[in-house]
Parts: sequence; structure tokens; C-alpha cells
Amino acid sequence: MVRPALVLGAWFLTALAFGALGGLRMAPPPFPQLMLFGLLGALVIAYASISPFRVWLDGLPLDALVAVHLSRFVGFYFLHLHARNELPYAFAVPGGWGDIGVALLASLLLVLGRLGRPAPPWAYAAWNLIGLADILFVVATARRLALTDPASMEALLRPPLSLLPTFLVPILIFSHVVLLRRLPPGSRKRGR
Repeated sequence: MVRPALVLGAWFLTALAFGALGGLRMAPPPFPQLMLFGLLGALVIAYASISPFRVWLDGLPLDALVAVHLSRFVGFYFLHLHARNELPYAFAVPGGWGDIGVALLASLLLVLGRLGRPAPPWAYAAWNLIGLADILFVVATARRLALTDPASMEALLRPPLSLLPTFLVPILIFSHVVLLRRLPPGSRKRGR
């Protein structure tokens, strides 16, 4: 089996080069969103059809899937770019604070686990649904703004933020899907 770390590394480098070469800037909206969902679809198909990949993901501790979401502290950068008038309020402020909140909650889940008091499954499920709703809101807002005022979203088309639609966001959404599948049935009910 090809090692997942090698595939992720190659994907990251390809996405970085694509952004640095202006690949996203050359394609009009909604190409970035179509690319994002194409990559997400490829991950879902790989998970469903490549047994070693599925076994590897299903063998990861839940906290490893949660830890990926610490990257959502990128919300602070959204707020910084908004303060410099490089991202619009409608995207940067709700998306930035939403991502920061999801990252903070992920941190709390991880700290509880490290202290030997893992959160109950319903807490993981609640965090997962909040995180998924937030990221889908951010993607939808980015799409809407890119279609109505493409120049307002220019910062997302160049590095480092070009890595969001071409690498990080598909992984984040996919990790939410994997967590939904891995959490025990009924874990959305308090006390289970």
C-alpha cells in the first residue's frame, strides 16, 4: 500500500505549486469550489473503495481526526486580512470566528483526552456537527462572494490561502464525514 503520508505530502506540494503558479487565479469562479468538492469526492471514493486506506483511517484515534482541526485557527488570519481590507467582512468575520470557535472546542476535546478524561461520544458528535456546519457555511459564503464580487476573494486564490480549497478544506470536511461514520450510533443523545 502507498503510505498515506507520502500521498498527503505529494498532494500538499502539488497544491502549493498550483497556487504559486496562479492556477486558481486563472480559473473563474466557481472553479475553486468545484475543485474542492472534486477533491472531497476523491477522498470519499478512496475511503469507500480502497480497503487499506479505510482500515488506516478507521484505525486512527478519534483525537487524531480532531487534531487536524487545530488548523482552523487560520480564522485569526482571516480576521487579520479583513482588518487590512483584503477579505470582506461577510467571509472573514463570521468564518474567522466560527473556525476559531471550532478549533478551540477541538483543543478542549484533545486536552480532556490528554488529562485522562476523554469527552463522551455525544460531545464529539456535537463538536463534529458544529464544525461541519461551520465549514460548509464558510465554503458557501466564499462561493457566493466569489460569484458576486470576485476581487473581494482574491486572497483565497494565492498562497498561503490557496491551500484552503486545494488541500486543507477537503481534508477537513472529509474528516468530519469519517468522524460521523466512526462515532457510535446514538452518540448525539446526551449521556451516551
